[in-house]
Amino acid sequence: MWVLAPAAFAGKLLSVFSLPLSSLWRSLVLLFCWLRATFWLPGTKTTKKQLVPREPTKTKEEEEDPPLPTTPTSVNYHFTRQCNYKCGFCFHTAKTSFVLPLEEAKRGLLLLKEAGMEKINFSGGEPFIHDRGEYLGKLVKFCKAELQLPSVSIVSNGSLIREKWFQNYGEYLDILAISCDSFDEQVNVVIGRGQGKKNHVENLQKLRTWCRDYRVAFKINSVINRFNVEEDMTEQIKALNPVRWKVFQCLLIEGENTGEDALREAERFVISDEEFERFLERHKEVSCLVPESNQKMKDSYLILDEYMRFLNCRKGRKDPSKSILDVGVEEAIKFSGFDEKMFLKRGGKYIWSKADLKLDW
Repeated sequence: MWVLAPAAFAGKLLSVFSLPLSSLWRSLVLLFCWLRATFWLPGTKTTKKQLVPREPTKTKEEEEDPPLPTTPTSVNYHFTRQCNYKCGFCFHTAKTSFVLPLEEAKRGLLLLKEAGMEKINFSGGEPFIHDRGEYLGKLVKFCKAELQLPSVSIVSNGSLIREKWFQNYGEYLDILAISCDSFDEQVNVVIGRGQGKKNHVENLQKLRTWCRDYRVAFKINSVINRFNVEEDMTEQIKALNPVRWKVFQCLLIEGENTGEDALREAERFVISDEEFERFLERHKEVSCLVPESNQKMKDSYLILDEYMRFLNCRKGRKDPSKSILDVGVEEAIKFSGFDEKMFLKRGGKYIWSKADLKLDW
């Protein structure tokens, strides 16, 4: 068709000029219409549809589903800030005396269980200080007997625990962690773990025996700081034989143990990363040792305060979310700053039920 078009055009042009002048203009108009029909290519007509800008192609990341909400697998509930010790490096200090009513605390724990919580750890302050441990015991029993959580644990300085508590509530407790930073009683006094005539180390031995008698897994937590960093605790730890020995590097938290609004001044307790590594090297033969440097510790815990607010430590201080009692777990946990990858990397998920530990009682 396109090969014959020039010849056809020439013929048309000659025929136009052979016409009288009166018909010339009408014939030129007809010729123009023929040219337009002949040479206007199909598909070249611009339509409104073609002028509409196309949506940008979505990237692979945009095509993926939105991230799933964080699951509160393991939660640390600091239901009280009150304590009978004055540890100089404490990073959860007695800034309030508030404690939730028991039924409200239970409601919050149920919300956490429904959101996927498997392990609850009760801490403080000193958790045994409120109502002589009865409040704590009722929460422990509720979590194990009614919520049927795989793991219920406590972190305590141990000074207020009585054998009767084990008799009433020991069966519902999986792990009791006792804070002990030194096996030299004078060092404990300097740190702030001294309390009159009571000997912290002797009390630790008694608690170890009660844990064995009432079938509660025994754990030790130690904060490595300026006053114990050169100590060798290998022999004592092996003798006590805890299921885990958590070794923390002393950590500064703005508003808690450092800064204008802080109740402690922990700067004098701080050690370097190199000093912490030397302490770990000295105790490398202790198989139950679980180290936590500042980097591992800071964002790898889900912490609930006394109002059941998640505490975000990403900026070096504790910024609270709204309470789970007011907005629910899924909404509140968005502001927790929780680093789940670091939680797993530091060994946050382990065999934490005494039924699975298969201990030789």
